Order: sequence, then structure tokens, then C-alpha cells
Amino acid sequence: MDIIACIKQVPNTDTKIRLKPDGSGIDEKSIEWVINPYDEFGVEEALRMKEKFGGEVTIVSLGPARAVKAIRTALAMGADRAFYINDPVFDGADAYMTAKALAAVIKTIPYDIIFCGQRAIDDDSGQVGAILAALLDIPQVTVATKVDVEGNFIKVVRPVEGAELLIESPLPCVITAHKGLNKPRFPSLPQIINARKKPVEVKDAATLGVSMDVKAEVLGTMPPSARPPGKIISGDDIATKAKELAKLLREEAKVI
Repeated sequence: MDIIACIKQVPNTDTKIRLKPDGSGIDEKSIEWVINPYDEFGVEEALRMKEKFGGEVTIVSLGPARAVKAIRTALAMGADRAFYINDPVFDGADAYMTAKALAAVIKTIPYDIIFCGQRAIDDDSGQVGAILAALLDIPQVTVATKVDVEGNFIKVVRPVEGAELLIESPLPCVITAHKGLNKPRFPSLPQIINARKKPVEVKDAATLGVSMDVKAEVLGTMPPSARPPGKIISGDDIATKAKELAKLLREEAKVI
């Protein structure tokens, strides 16, 4: 079975994000970069399928020079090879252009399943997997928490409000991975060293025949509004405190 895992490098969730003074984006100084956690679930599931069915796991990623670190991490986890799309023309690429570049690479290699994260934790758009499936003209199942392959079909469990939904899809297809699908492995030191020897094929826009013909423009970035301080209702009488709480929820918070 040939499996592709698409990954993106994003700021670590523990990193304190600061904005550029002009509001044009985040200040990338002092940021620790990691594989997008949802993409990491996809890599792990791809590796488990390889261990069960055999075949090869290929990583496909787009990003600046620093993104190689994320690719090498995925290779250290056990992926076999990688395609790395690196071209300044893709700086600031939106979900459509990112998916278009990924699709241009994927069309040149064999695949049965493509894993993406259900969203990236930086822009939180959750669109790349769906657009990629549309460009490749194959089915997609989103927000997967369990997957099972049976012959030429895949069964995917995805959460819905208060329940779970079981969806069956023919292969090939795109699956977007969600938290709970698995627990990603930590590569050992020998695996990290060995990952440096694995092939990473670099592609640019000219090689792929892709141009930035359409691109969403970010007009500005701003931090969320500061939360007002919380209130503590003091006193010993529970009934009085409950009455005051209800009053605040109704008159100030306006939630009841």
C-alpha cells in the first residue's frame, strides 16, 4: 500500500506568539517550529498502515527552508521518502494554492491513501485536505478518529455531536486526521540519524508547472481582545450568592 502524509510546519503550541509592529503577520523570531499536531496524527496512522499492509510512506510538504526540520522528523518517525516544495513564489500561499502545489506533486507518484491534518493550528482554516481531494478528483473523509482498511475500501469513524459516524469510502481517498486517532511515536536517536540519509526531493514552482495565479491577501493581523478580569462573589450565604450570580449572568454577561 502506498500512503502519502502531507505535513505543515507550525509554531509550537507552547510558543508565545508576537505580532509584527505593522500587523502584517507574526514575528517569527524565537519561535520553536514543529510538525502540525493534526498532521502528526496522519503520519503516525500512515506508518501503522505500512506496518500492517506493507508498502511505502511518502511525506509531501510545502514551506520555507526551516520546514526541512519537520520533514526530517517525519522521516525519523519511519516515513520512507519526502517531496519538499520550496519556492519563494509560494510565500504566503493560501489554502487553495497550497493544495494546488501539493496536488501537482502527488499526481506524479502512486498512492492509495492521502493523510492530512484536519486543520493546521496556525491559520486554523481546515481547507487544504478538502481542496486537495477536489483537485485530485477523489473522495475525502474528514475529522477521522479511527480508520480501518478492508480490501479496496476504508472505513472511517468521525465524531458528530453526541455520537459517532461511520463512513465507508473507496480507495484512493483523502483522510483528514483528528485528535484521538492515535498517539504519535517518538523517534529514537538512531532513527533521527538515519533520517538524514533518506531521500528528500526538492520541487519548485517551475518544475511543478504551478503559478500563484490566485492568492488570498491578508490585510492585517491583530491579537484577540483582552479578557476582562473575573469576578468573585463573596459571602457565606449560598442562596444570596446564587442570586447575585444569576443577576450578573443576566445583566453583565448577558448569557441568560
